[in-house]
Amino acid sequence: MESDRACKYILNKLETELPDYLHYHNVEHTRDVYMVAIELAEREKIANDEKELLFTAACFHDTGFLERTIGHEEVSCRLAHEILPDFDYRPNEIDRVCSIITATKMPQQPKNHTEEILSDADLDYLGRDDFQFISDKLFSELSLLGVVSSYREWNQIQAAFMENHRYFTKTARALREVKKDENLKQIKAKL
Repeated sequence: MESDRACKYILNKLETELPDYLHYHNVEHTRDVYMVAIELAEREKIANDEKELLFTAACFHDTGFLERTIGHEEVSCRLAHEILPDFDYRPNEIDRVCSIITATKMPQQPKNHTEEILSDADLDYLGRDDFQFISDKLFSELSLLGVVSSYREWNQIQAAFMENHRYFTKTARALREVKKDENLKQIKAKL
């Protein structure tokens, strides 16, 4: 597996080909998820071969947005099957990458530790200081897509989502749970 080359390739593709209206699901989000996945993998002591699959899944998890927003995970997996053989991935490795990608689909339902890590990395921002900035980017994107029509509606959706969300890994819970609760209180105060 040539995960570094595969990630560089797909990040370049995302940077140059994603639609401009994707204010949240853009290459910056993918890079962020990738960096958080690296940190969580180290702290959770993931084996090296699993790390390679995890990092590849982090890079490919939202590539489906190149084609569509709804059902993008399935497109991400198709693209992984099309692209990754050129980077020396075997079919069983690509299937594992797709399984990890699929774990990020809402509602998240990871089936193993590696899938838990990517699920946590994908929603890491919920428990960070830059939550409001990132949340505003998602609101802007969803507004342009016609999913939400007002900031109040968005805050109601976010509050309900965050009340039901949980981090899966011990590391993510330790790093993000307290701040996530603070962010949720701030949202509720706006309602």
